Amino acid sequence: MSLIRTRSRRVGRLALLAPVLALTSALFGSAAAGGGSAVAADSTGGSTAGAAVAAASLPCDLYAAGGTPCVAAHSTTRALYSAYTGPLYQVRRASDGATRDIGVLSAGGYADAAAQDAFCARTSCLITVLYDQSGHGNHLTQAPPGGFDGPAAGGYDNLAEASAAPVTVAGHKVYGVFIAPGTGYRDNSTHGIATGDQPEGMYAVLDGTHYNGGCCFDYGNAETSSLDTGNGHMEAVYFGDNKVWGYGTGNGPWVMADLENGLFSGVEAGYNANDPSVSHRFLTAVVKGGPDQWAIRAGDAQSGGLSTYYSGPRPDVPGYDPMKKEGAIILGIGGDNSNSSAGTFYEGVMTSGYPSDATENAVQANIAAAGYTAPAPPGGLTAGSRISLRATTSCCTNDFLRHNSGDDNVVIAPVTSSSPAADKAAATWIVREGLGDAACVSFESADRPGQYLRHYDFRLRVDGDDGSALFRQDATFCPQAGHNGQGVSLRSANYPSDFVRHYAYNAYIAGDGGSHDWDTTASWADDTSWVVGSSWA
Repeated sequence: MSLIRTRSRRVGRLALLAPVLALTSALFGSAAAGGGSAVAADSTGGSTAGAAVAAASLPCDLYAAGGTPCVAAHSTTRALYSAYTGPLYQVRRASDGATRDIGVLSAGGYADAAAQDAFCARTSCLITVLYDQSGHGNHLTQAPPGGFDGPAAGGYDNLAEASAAPVTVAGHKVYGVFIAPGTGYRDNSTHGIATGDQPEGMYAVLDGTHYNGGCCFDYGNAETSSLDTGNGHMEAVYFGDNKVWGYGTGNGPWVMADLENGLFSGVEAGYNANDPSVSHRFLTAVVKGGPDQWAIRAGDAQSGGLSTYYSGPRPDVPGYDPMKKEGAIILGIGGDNSNSSAGTFYEGVMTSGYPSDATENAVQANIAAAGYTAPAPPGGLTAGSRISLRATTSCCTNDFLRHNSGDDNVVIAPVTSSSPAADKAAATWIVREGLGDAACVSFESADRPGQYLRHYDFRLRVDGDDGSALFRQDATFCPQAGHNGQGVSLRSANYPSDFVRHYAYNAYIAGDGGSHDWDTTASWADDTSWVVGSSWA
């Protein structure tokens, strides 16, 4: 397991297959939705064909009809009960610390992303709460320190930037939960979650292209102490390409089960040939377990059904039969708060009881019908391209991000067609796949091969790759739509509320408000927005 370094930090998809339709009809009963009223005063509401599909039999309706009701249901994209009208998640605004619950457009509908966009306009927001739709109150909030500390104040994990994972569902713009290393959510005091050897099931819809080998991108049942309390004290969906404990065919990534002190791909510790590498853009990952029985299933969340990668007895390793599950819920981290993983979460549930394959197949059909679709990447930042980054603040629209000639610091300065060749080269960057997160980007200096834009104590500079995890994270930036409506904003991979900003002609990663001069709220949206242009050299 990798440690995340800490720094001093300011506080401050539509048709269903006929057999599945028949099965769904047989399973479906009345909705058992969690309560609540619609939130977000500027919700646009509306009734569309997509909303009508959304309000049909949804995952937790199907689980209830199958006799294994949801006891936790989390999503930032849509309701998971056809009658649900409550909040999906809460965001906190950087500029003033205000919070807002983001609800659904209609009962059983999709997230009101427009409410988030309006609330977070020209600033940044973090996801502070993922609400439990089941009515059990199993909400996920910022993970506390445990066996490992997180990088935020007090050893807590980071919160996810709210606009970092845009997708569309049935044509509706929504957002996922982008987990960068150091980010995590947890509930150590739950209600109705399986403990001991009690049976349960769970699924998660994930971005199948966003992963790493860090420990451990999990969703599911974990320790209530945030500490490793031994084999069999966890049961969670894992996704990534970590091979330390278990793995399958190919080079990964794999869907496995985190059972504590082991990622298991089957009955044996280590390699199991029936667990394939997966490559779906949107992935449905399923784990379920009961007395001396468990299973791994997965499939393309955009089409088709689930495949069973393993179904059989508990691992052939001491400590896992019987299980000793504790009933906490985690997202994006391991049971002991190991927090070096990466991934993106869209929706997931946990059930009381061991779901039948038929129930899970009906749930998968609903997920595929939901219409998850990936948007085009913002700004045209394609790996291998040579680009320039131009400031958009009114003072500085002829200034470009460049490194100094006399030192390693990064600044903004004018560059024109008549500028010396050295200045043009210093303002040219080569886009690379993110060194610390393949879902993001890194910028290699065009005239200093092997040196990358990175932050160090919040200041931007160019440095050579020393091979450390710290450098890879510092040199990784995640593009999203520009805060002022122009170009892109570049979020720090390991400080999710900080973005590349120019201040007094120097370049930093900065939040919208904070203890440093460069965190000033004045012109923050403009200073953190960059037009991606043709390269100068």
